[in-house]
This record gives sequence, structure tokens and C-alpha cells, in this order.
Amino acid sequence: MQWLKRTNKRKIGDEKEHRAKAYLEAHGLTIVTLNYACRFGEIDIICFDPVNETLVMVEVRYRNTDKYGGAAGSVTKSKQAKIKKAALFYLATRKLDTRVRFDVIAIEQQQLNWIQSAFS
Repeated sequence: MQWLKRTNKRKIGDEKEHRAKAYLEAHGLTIVTLNYACRFGEIDIICFDPVNETLVMVEVRYRNTDKYGGAAGSVTKSKQAKIKKAALFYLATRKLDTRVRFDVIAIEQQQLNWIQSAFS
């Protein structure tokens, strides 16, 4: 039964990431990569903001309740460090020299909150 629980969590996660992707596209961002993973960590969505000419690394977090600090609060300093390392690796392997921004899309219940420049 444990595998079923993980499968359901992954399915919910995929649904929330799809919703976040659609939201970002609706707000003019161009999706570059989904679920980028390397030895340093994972980035849910990498997109380009043409208005600010910025590559945006997006962490999508979903919580059914704010009992433990909510979705945005779950992006800990440790998680931020992993995302930053993965972003540096992404830029280095592609030889990119561009501005980067770290955003969080926090989804609680059905409410989506896009936090731009959530951390640096």
C-alpha cells in the first residue's frame, strides 16, 4: 500500500506542476525545461521571462493545509541551496550567462500564489 500512496502523491504533484506551468505561460513566460534534475538537485520549472530578460527557476509547492507553515514556508534554506546548486550546474553546462530569478509557486487548497524573487 505504501507504493500506492507514493503514486498518488506523484500524481497530485504532476497536476499541481501542470497548473503552475499553465499559469506561468498565461502570464507571458516561456517554458524552457520541466523537472530538470542533476546530481545537485531538481528544479520543477525553468522558464524565460521576456519582459525582464531573465531565466526563472521555479519551485512548485503544494500543501493541503497550512498546519506546518504552508506551501511557501516549506521551501527551506536547505531546499533553496539545492535549487541554487542545480541552477548553477544548469547554467554552467549550457554555458549561459544570463540573469536568474528564483520564484516559488505556492498552492494551498485551490489558491495559487506566485512569489517572484522568493529567494536569491
